[in-house]
Amino acid sequence: MRVSLSLGSSLAKYLFKKKFLSKERFPLVLMLEVTHLCNLACEGCGRIREYKETMREMLSVEECIQAVDECPAPVVTVTGGEPLMHPEIDKIISAIIEKKRHIYLCTNGILLADAIKKLKPNKYFNINIHIDGLTKTHDAIAGKGVFERAINGIREAKRAGFKVCTNTTIYKNTSEKEIEELFSFLDGLGVDGMLVSPGFSFEHNENEVFLCRTEIQERFGFIYGTSKKYKILNSPLYLKFLKGERSLKCTPWGNPTRNYSGWKSPCYLITDTHYKTFAECMKNTDWDKYQEGKDPRCENCMMHCGFEPTVVLQGGKRLSDIIEMAKWSFS
Repeated sequence: MRVSLSLGSSLAKYLFKKKFLSKERFPLVLMLEVTHLCNLACEGCGRIREYKETMREMLSVEECIQAVDECPAPVVTVTGGEPLMHPEIDKIISAIIEKKRHIYLCTNGILLADAIKKLKPNKYFNINIHIDGLTKTHDAIAGKGVFERAINGIREAKRAGFKVCTNTTIYKNTSEKEIEELFSFLDGLGVDGMLVSPGFSFEHNENEVFLCRTEIQERFGFIYGTSKKYKILNSPLYLKFLKGERSLKCTPWGNPTRNYSGWKSPCYLITDTHYKTFAECMKNTDWDKYQEGKDPRCENCMMHCGFEPTVVLQGGKRLSDIIEMAKWSFS
């Protein structure tokens, strides 16, 4: 199965409750940026530029717990920066698990082999390691020797019994041949799934390595085909959107972001302001402003944080979609 029974059950119960209460807007994934401090300066990262003034600040364990209490999302992505640089990351993870929220710890993997000594495998806990290509490509983006250290982290985490998935950003120079070879290599390591995202320009991060919409459609047409062979965790409906076969509208409130500056509005990529509480963010953000054709910053966006929530919320409207999602889930 691509989605665990535990996560699938939690999502189903949560969605049923929200639909029963006729809630129009509600979060699916809380993006919890515990720190923006990082031990790398990757080519495609905008956080180290946007938050350079507060780079060394960190959310306390208490602030993290409060964020989880404020935002009812069943999934919490613990990210950064590099979250393993937070000195109390083990306490943060344990506290979230106690609340029975599903965690994806997003890390570059460099510190993972040592960090897992303070962590325990749990059905609510997933480790997500960023791998942007094979050795030459990944090291060109993240730094010399990073690929080998990240792969060692994957091996050690799997050996210790943790659930491990990977996240790969596809850039302009990423060939279909390398994508296929990378998926095959990661599959051979026994990873529990692979997430794939297009690399494209956004606020605070414009770079010639990013893809234009036509290039995204070409690359993800190929990736959609490989998703039947490898355990790609992106939903097939989102992949169809990326390859130009489906039209989806963004759900910007689906993945709210909490960091040291507050609740980021309107979304993970765009920052117009920060709110003190989650409730204020949901109430005061003019969500209708942020769609393709309305805000120029949204024009070329196809980011999973805005469009995968749309798939979840609208996936049951067509019988063909229900069948495809069911086949994908159990494959």
